[in-house]
Amino acid sequence: MPPSPYDRGSIRKRMFHFNEEINDMKIAVFCSANRNIDPDFFAMTEELGKWMGENGHDVVFGGCNMGLMDCIGKAVKAHGGRAIGVVPSLVEKGGRTFDDLDVEIPCDNLSDRKDLLLAQSDIVVALPGGIGTLDEIFTVAASHTIGYHHKMVILYNMKGFWNSTIALLDDMQQKGMIRGEWHDYIEVANDLEELKKVISR
Repeated sequence: MPPSPYDRGSIRKRMFHFNEEINDMKIAVFCSANRNIDPDFFAMTEELGKWMGENGHDVVFGGCNMGLMDCIGKAVKAHGGRAIGVVPSLVEKGGRTFDDLDVEIPCDNLSDRKDLLLAQSDIVVALPGGIGTLDEIFTVAASHTIGYHHKMVILYNMKGFWNSTIALLDDMQQKGMIRGEWHDYIEVANDLEELKKVISR
């Protein structure tokens, strides 16, 4: 029986191949796949994607053709960047894969997708999103706290979207539940200019 394209051995081979192939800065973007959200989030995401593409940055994302995922992929592509999608098998089978990927990395499940998004990126930006986005943010931050990597997560705080999460982190910090300072693992950018400065450090 031929090996599954989703087994870990195949994934590791693809990761090596793509790391050799892709030389520009790769920005992982965590975000919503929902369509019925604030239109301003789409406009601000498109603005980010435009800046990324024009400055030679590629987007590494969940590879879905819905919501802010679709928006960031299209915006980066339209302005000269590349779209690298880490696509779970259920997304592929459901016909929800972004249709203009330069690189598609298949995976079995969301856990594998998080590992691959982190491995394939140089920096991580979180746009507005739901439970899946929170899961991705805290997985990256938690693995940073115990030394698996040293990549920061940047919360792009569009229209104050992440304020309640920031308040939660502050409360957990005050109660001694976070090793060190949460700002050691998660940064906040309140507008695109702040975000560009953090990314460009």
